[in-house]
Amino acid sequence: MTSEPATPRDTVRRRPTRRTVLATSAAVGGALAVAGLPQLTAGTAQADEQAPTTEVTVTVNGTRHSLTVDNRTSLLDLLREHLQLTGTKKGCDAGACGACTVLVDGRRVNGCLTLAVRVDGREVTTIEGVAEGERLHPLQQAFIDQDAFQCGYCTPGQIMSGLGCLGEGRATSADDIREAMSGNICRCGCYPKIVRAVEQAARHS
Repeated sequence: MTSEPATPRDTVRRRPTRRTVLATSAAVGGALAVAGLPQLTAGTAQADEQAPTTEVTVTVNGTRHSLTVDNRTSLLDLLREHLQLTGTKKGCDAGACGACTVLVDGRRVNGCLTLAVRVDGREVTTIEGVAEGERLHPLQQAFIDQDAFQCGYCTPGQIMSGLGCLGEGRATSADDIREAMSGNICRCGCYPKIVRAVEQAARHS
């Protein structure tokens, strides 16, 4: 007798299902754990290497700090994670929203795009260093007077950008203010009131 020819269905190799893959992975991981062997991940090799660090000395809001940081640390993370100055907000973390705006030597920068090692020996001002004790800066007071915020998340960055705008002499008109602060996003849409707040502060400066 001759055997029947194999049908295409018989010759096609069945692909493993998602459930089979997950079950197999779990079983392998469990076996490694029982045997006392390390479970390798994609980042194991990189994590085992010592990341390069640098000692940074920076003056923040008038206080001098010296600390050792990973060379990849951003100024934003230096402020928030190392110095616990959480007034500076992490928004997009890509330099597109301005929530992390601070002043470095009086100039506006995005904290998320600035490496901490780049501010060694420089002066940084954050929202925590704007008021004088209980006395608010005129721009802070103007934000209150003009009701220039809703959720308040972007407000620290807006104020720091406004201070930079004033210091750069770019608050001469509403159009100039809008252009100078175009990198700061307010998801609540308080732009007209923010402009009026900067105009009010400009009149008092």
